[in-house]
Amino acid sequence: MISEAQFQNELQLLIANAIREDVGDGDHSSLACIPATAQGKAKLLVKDNGIIAGVEFAKMIFNYVDSYLEIETFIEDGTPVKFGDVVFHVSGSSQSILKAERMVLNSMQRMSAIATKTNSYVQLLEGTNTKILDTRKTTPGFRVAEKWAVKIGGGENHRFALYDMVMLKDNHIDFAGGISLAIAKTKAYLKETKRDLKIIVEARDLNEVKEIVAAGGVFRILLDNFDYEMTKEAVAFIGDASLTESSGNINEDTIRHYAECGVNYISSGALTHSIYNMDLSLKAIE
Repeated sequence: MISEAQFQNELQLLIANAIREDVGDGDHSSLACIPATAQGKAKLLVKDNGIIAGVEFAKMIFNYVDSYLEIETFIEDGTPVKFGDVVFHVSGSSQSILKAERMVLNSMQRMSAIATKTNSYVQLLEGTNTKILDTRKTTPGFRVAEKWAVKIGGGENHRFALYDMVMLKDNHIDFAGGISLAIAKTKAYLKETKRDLKIIVEARDLNEVKEIVAAGGVFRILLDNFDYEMTKEAVAFIGDASLTESSGNINEDTIRHYAECGVNYISSGALTHSIYNMDLSLKAIE
């Protein structure tokens, strides 16, 4: 994963671009009817059940829009919430609260849904040694917040992007002329460019698993679309040579079975690409 400094920079870039997109040359609805000096207060109201996420991100958004806005937090990130709960109050310039409102809601609704989905998978894995990973199947421009939400829900982050880890998948392998060649070329490239990046290699069958292990130097082997018996056999063969990861259409009904095969990780794109936003609203307090 990227460094904490890079992570924070990505968050600031996301906020700046989202506010630019939404506000443009001004929130004319507010400017037209609310005095610049008007002060107000609003509450973040939960209208659903799940795991709340994005509270700290909301504070960053409010601070970006107006550093004088004050937040009183009642419920922290990662906490189970139910219909009717109030997560925080925000007070200060009414214009500023309204300017930040949509980005705060859009972000928190999606982040909370991701945290809730992730937490449900974490609970299904309870008692095993397997951890749940996210993927790069994220919303363009919003990846950093979605990966943050996975962490809030109890999951682990995979690589952040193409630049912070090498992941040789089926197309890389086929274009490179095979697994052994792809791995050899990758090692040479990393040495030549003086990059210290972990290598993950996807295996499509047990023969490819054996070829990856023989090549050596692979951080994690991705067992893609293996059935349970193949997964058990692969895990036993790999031993301590590499970490193992299962992926490919794994869902709530199958995730526990794959964990019991002994893999270290299970990756799921569904954490970020197949969720329904949690219902939240920002309501003015009289």
